[in-house]
Amino acid sequence: MKVAGEPVGRVVEVGDGIAKVSGLSNAQSQERLVFETSKGTVDGIALNLEEDLVGVVVLGHDGDIKEGDLVKSTGEVLSIRVSESMIGRVVDPLGRPVDGRGPIFKDDSEGKMMLIEQKAPGVLDRESVNTPIHTGIKAIDSMIPVGRGQRELIIGDRQTGKTAIAIDTIINQKNDTEFKTPICIYVAIGQREAKIARLVEQLRKAGALDYTIIISAPNSGSVALQYLAPFAGAAIGEYFMNSGGDALVVYDDLTKHAQAYRQVSLLLRRPPGREAYPGDVFYLHSRLLERSAKMSKEKGGGSLTALPIIETQLGDVSAYIPTNVISITDGQIYLQPELFNQGVRPAVNVGLSVSRVGSVAQTKAMKKVSGNLRLGLAQFRELQAFVQFASDLDEGTRKKIQHGVVLTELLKQGESQPLPFEEEVLSIYLGVNHHLDELNKTEVADFVRQYLEYVKTKHPKDIIAPIQKEKQFTDEIKGVMDMAIETFKSSIYKKSE
Repeated sequence: MKVAGEPVGRVVEVGDGIAKVSGLSNAQSQERLVFETSKGTVDGIALNLEEDLVGVVVLGHDGDIKEGDLVKSTGEVLSIRVSESMIGRVVDPLGRPVDGRGPIFKDDSEGKMMLIEQKAPGVLDRESVNTPIHTGIKAIDSMIPVGRGQRELIIGDRQTGKTAIAIDTIINQKNDTEFKTPICIYVAIGQREAKIARLVEQLRKAGALDYTIIISAPNSGSVALQYLAPFAGAAIGEYFMNSGGDALVVYDDLTKHAQAYRQVSLLLRRPPGREAYPGDVFYLHSRLLERSAKMSKEKGGGSLTALPIIETQLGDVSAYIPTNVISITDGQIYLQPELFNQGVRPAVNVGLSVSRVGSVAQTKAMKKVSGNLRLGLAQFRELQAFVQFASDLDEGTRKKIQHGVVLTELLKQGESQPLPFEEEVLSIYLGVNHHLDELNKTEVADFVRQYLEYVKTKHPKDIIAPIQKEKQFTDEIKGVMDMAIETFKSSIYKKSE
């Protein structure tokens, strides 16, 4: 009779969410281990593979684990079970529901196990980014477009509206009827539980929870789960991408993720480097963000788009973690506190923001109408210092300043008010073609609102429908639109008192 052996070890030392285990010489990196305690089992993940000991991060309450407790090897690299049943739910980084609505899966056969850490798709499996993911924010869709499969960083100080841009992008996906609605995954790392609950409620009210999964790793929870959360988000996104669908994942935010990883690494006695971060913190984020891709037709044509968020201190984009993530991503949306405080919201600094994918991620209609928008704003920024001396300026300079002022007003947009694509095109056409230049800055928003109402009522078939369906902006549409603007200005527009 054969006796089957089972690899087991013993806890040598435990504390601060880290356990040192002896006797598991065959443990794999990222393997799930099970601690047998007097109060039940606790999971852990093997991170440090040393000569005599294994450094294990405990994925639960380490207070129940005592020195000498048994640790079993499972032979499984840490994975998360994913299926369509997760949509609309709030889960932790291990896929367990935390929204109080009962179990997600009926049984173990449902869904698919996805590795938390997965090798990124190779170059030959990808194709270039060519389809837009509309954010519904005029300033972004017109000048810093985001494509499906892209990694676009949202960066700025705290309280400048970074999360608002990501949430508006999720809400706007239901407006984009022409393209497939992506499954959106919002990963909350190290945030207050009250804030996460508010975001869930905001998405529910906007009807966006029908295609969104929220991963919650709050600051009150374990640091190990905060470290795993973005990788779990990428694994869920890959499930939908590999099925030929589109997914959008928001990592909010990777600054807290790096801090959680630093804490775990220092407790594991890994040598500290710059600012006490471990030497592989760059690799940590690069292997996470490289998993975003636009897959080739042969590989199903799915996509995974990433919107990582980074918090800066006093606008310092040259700090360690911001420069790391800027160098990994395909562009950044930089939010400036000065603009935010001046009432320019979203506070996008057009000069420092860039999309390295560029106009290939724009539809032909948006490309055509927004061509001179960045130029008008750049000229205004150069002349802005002279605004206070406007009376002493020549006519040409005064016109450029006025044009810049109305463009800045045009691009202002309230939170949770993403615009459908065709309304963005109509609004930007007004600004770029100088139709707003004779207005006072306080009249711009009201004029645009009334004009959009007028076009939706009087020209749904000859202006709205062709832009919406064909995403084109032909000379025929331009002619009809110019006539509509003249009619609106001369006989429809009413200044609000």
